[in-house]
Amino acid sequence: MAGTAARPAGPVLMLTGTDDLAVLALAVALDLTLGEPPMRAHPTVWMGRITGFLESKAPKDGNAALLAGVLIALGLACLWGAAAYFAAVGLKEVHTLAYILVGAVLLKSTFSVRLLHREAALVRGHMERGDMERVRARMSSLVSRDPSNLTAEQATAATVESVSENINDSFLAPWLAFAIFGLPGAFVFRAVNTLDSMIGYRGVYERLGKASARLDDLINLAPARLGGLLLVTASAFLPGQRVTRAWSIMWRHHGRTSSPNAGWTMSSMAGALGVQLEKVDPDVGYQLGEPDRPLEPQDITRTIQSMYLVGAFGLAIALAVIYLRGSILL
Repeated sequence: MAGTAARPAGPVLMLTGTDDLAVLALAVALDLTLGEPPMRAHPTVWMGRITGFLESKAPKDGNAALLAGVLIALGLACLWGAAAYFAAVGLKEVHTLAYILVGAVLLKSTFSVRLLHREAALVRGHMERGDMERVRARMSSLVSRDPSNLTAEQATAATVESVSENINDSFLAPWLAFAIFGLPGAFVFRAVNTLDSMIGYRGVYERLGKASARLDDLINLAPARLGGLLLVTASAFLPGQRVTRAWSIMWRHHGRTSSPNAGWTMSSMAGALGVQLEKVDPDVGYQLGEPDRPLEPQDITRTIQSMYLVGAFGLAIALAVIYLRGSILL
């Protein structure tokens, strides 16, 4: 019909339209109400299994390992990005409602707010009951360090660190990736982040995991810094937190971690709470914040509150980006 604009096709289809507003909103609602999908149907679990298989076959030393690591990182990122792209295009061709409903389920698999809250709250609950055995048992879901000898204060610090660091990895970064690049962006982020969590370590994976670690650093540069700023902002609205200290500590201490990104959110959280977060390790240890007082289990609750407020800010930003992206490209 004359005067009616044609719907964009091809690659532009992935970047235009406000359907993604509904996809993101519904995905967040699914996460907060239903939580994680079954393990056997969880794309992140599939990512982990494929990564594990490739890792078992890849060389671990020398230039061969370095090349294999590059191929694995780029190959899996492209694989999952392409799969998400064709899934989204196919769903949109079926019906907009199909894209919104199924797209929301797929997007939800790339992030988690509720699970992060649940794991931290379980640690806090066991700690308040004085059950350090269960605290240490739960810690393995939050941190990579050996929890067997952690004291109550160390376990509290590790939980605060994990929640504040994972604000970025768990939901803020995938939301922003989706807001800018659609469903493929969120899946590429989750694939790279999964690779980094599995093989992006020094030691046996020094060469095989180098490409994954560097790629993860790269795609998190902007989200991590935004997360730190949002935590500072959140501290202005929450009881028991100080915005000026949060800003000061974040600015002065963010570079103390071996990661170029992790220090932004952890240091801002340490400053907001007025505590010191410390990891004792000769290679990757750090001290963030200045200890105005000792850590207490209630600091886990305060960190969870910060997480949700940052989530609200981050969701608003992601929705605004989607709206602007649709307005510009339509």
